[in-house]
Amino acid sequence: MLFDTHAHYDDERFDGDREAVLSALPGAGVGLVVNPGCTLEASRTAAALAARFPFVYAAVGLHPENCGDFVPEQMDALRSLAAQPKVVAIGEVGLDYYWKENPPAARQKDVLYRQMELAEELDLPVIFHDRDAHADSLRAVKDFPRVRGVFHCYSGSAEDAETLLAAGWLLSFNGAATFRNARRAPEVIRAVPLEKLMIETDAPYLTPEPHRGERNDSRFVHLVAERIAAIKGITPQQVEDATWETGRRFFGIGS
Repeated sequence: MLFDTHAHYDDERFDGDREAVLSALPGAGVGLVVNPGCTLEASRTAAALAARFPFVYAAVGLHPENCGDFVPEQMDALRSLAAQPKVVAIGEVGLDYYWKENPPAARQKDVLYRQMELAEELDLPVIFHDRDAHADSLRAVKDFPRVRGVFHCYSGSAEDAETLLAAGWLLSFNGAATFRNARRAPEVIRAVPLEKLMIETDAPYLTPEPHRGERNDSRFVHLVAERIAAIKGITPQQVEDATWETGRRFFGIGS
């Protein structure tokens, strides 16, 4: 079975057929999904979906793009959501310096550090978003040595990957690794041990080839596994089995 460790079924692009898409996943070989929240409302929806579908789990957090209106009381709401039994991580959190209209870096770092503190308090892993913020993202990892997590949609260098692995973190790859112009991802996938990798879709975004341009969902996660297998010279089944076990251990999900 496949484990899609990062998919946003709370997204409005699923409003028309969310129930049908999710209900079809087990029949398509997808046995587990983690839905991270990016806002308080999205986190609530993620937790509600996890309560409804036995194979769906949730993460709760504030994405760096969505932290501009942050107030400290939101941490109490996240703490309360994180107490629900199928919430398995804090996320999607991180830093994003790509878009000029994003909140200032200082605000992003403040909200990130508060959520890292919450993850440490609750002993939950973190799902980390890093876009054009590699140095500050690595600094955050170093500043919280007792927190473990995964860099989703990993876009850093092989050298930074070594630093993260040494700190006990994992890396996750999605459809971007299948793009014809992908350069760094294949290099990192080649260098990193299979047991340190997870797979994801980031649905509805970053649909893998040959479906690029379509709306993404977890039924395409097998294409990511197949791409990793081709890069590593192993079978897709080996990737599927390894990422299934790694994902279950990382999120603390039983068999």
